[in-house]
Amino acid sequence: MNRRLPGPLRIVALALLLVPLLGGGFAPPAATGDDLSDAQAQQRAIQAKIAAQKRQVAQLNGLQADLRSSIRSTSQALAGINADLTMVKAQVVRAAAKVKAVQALYNSQVAQLADLDGQLAAIQAEQDAKDVQLKQRKALLAERVRAAYDSDRTSMLETILSADSFSDAIADVGYLIDIGDQDKALAQQIADDQKTLFALSQTVLDTRFQTGQLRAATAAQKKVLSGSLAELKGAKARLAALQARTRRQLAIQQTAFKKLATNAAAARAVLAREARENAAIDRKIRQIMARQSQGGGVPSVYNGTFVWPLSGTVTQEFGCTGFSWEPPFGSCRHYHNGIDIADPLGTPIHAAGAGKVIYAGPLSDGAWVVIIAHSQDLISLYGHVKTRIPVHAGQFVSAGQLIAYVGMTGHTTGPHLHWAVKLNDRWVNPRLFL
Repeated sequence: MNRRLPGPLRIVALALLLVPLLGGGFAPPAATGDDLSDAQAQQRAIQAKIAAQKRQVAQLNGLQADLRSSIRSTSQALAGINADLTMVKAQVVRAAAKVKAVQALYNSQVAQLADLDGQLAAIQAEQDAKDVQLKQRKALLAERVRAAYDSDRTSMLETILSADSFSDAIADVGYLIDIGDQDKALAQQIADDQKTLFALSQTVLDTRFQTGQLRAATAAQKKVLSGSLAELKGAKARLAALQARTRRQLAIQQTAFKKLATNAAAARAVLAREARENAAIDRKIRQIMARQSQGGGVPSVYNGTFVWPLSGTVTQEFGCTGFSWEPPFGSCRHYHNGIDIADPLGTPIHAAGAGKVIYAGPLSDGAWVVIIAHSQDLISLYGHVKTRIPVHAGQFVSAGQLIAYVGMTGHTTGPHLHWAVKLNDRWVNPRLFL
């Protein structure tokens, strides 16, 4: 049979039930806002950041591939015969700019990973706090259930009938009803806490896994970037060495030119003579070509590509130049109609392409040359060669065949080959045919 607790003991029991509700050491931390919604929002925000970082890794891959391609192209140009220093220098500058872009994106990736690590630590701390909070609420609910069970052993009717007054009865019944509502609220909070804790736990696990993958991908990018930096450093060193060698050759030629023109008047005379002789050479080439065309044997079309006639140091490129000993032409204050390649006296010179030798001998300026017709509208000229020429006019030669030796015939500032190409009676850049 149910028994009602004596008055003093009932008051003690009620007090024990009230203590957790009024605050103090036994009360759980108060929940602020919708914890589950906050946890889910955190999860979505983290996933958005991770997705953005994955896109950034893909972008970094693309930049790295472009950078490696640029550096390979630069290295190949430097390793080739007679590199165009102006072009290669521009390639190095562009590659260096690409390195900076890759480095900036990589640094951004590292910083964002560190930010993700910080957020992960904060979520982990939040998860730990929620776990403690959940345990406290579960313990509190268990205590309240036990206390409510002891209290409910006295029925509500008995509580009313045994009350000392009607006011006491109403107070006791109201208290019992409040206890039930608060227990339901606490149970619901525990269920919400469990969902929140699960969401936080999933966020921590997913973030830890995906940041691990991002960290590995970023480390791989660092390795690739380090390799590219090493290659670019090597390319810069080779370019510097090539530039130094070219400067030495140019210094030799400039010294020789100063001897030819010790004053402004003499320099003007040299330039005027060069202009006259260039015009004379053009006329002679036209005459030679006209005679050879009449005689037949010159191919109508050239379908091949050129090879370098000499492997040396390019001291002067085709076109407008800063070299004061070259005559003016068109809009150029100083113009060079070919490519100068310096090499020691006697170095073998080879035909740039297959064709018919239409001239081998001296020109009006005293320079000995070999001229090859590759077709009716394409010829190549090899100037300043030694007088001992192993080919003769009318002879057919193949690409790479020995045709002359590096000399210093004519007006020259040092041993080198002047290689020029004429297309449709106009001097053009030989590099276009390589």
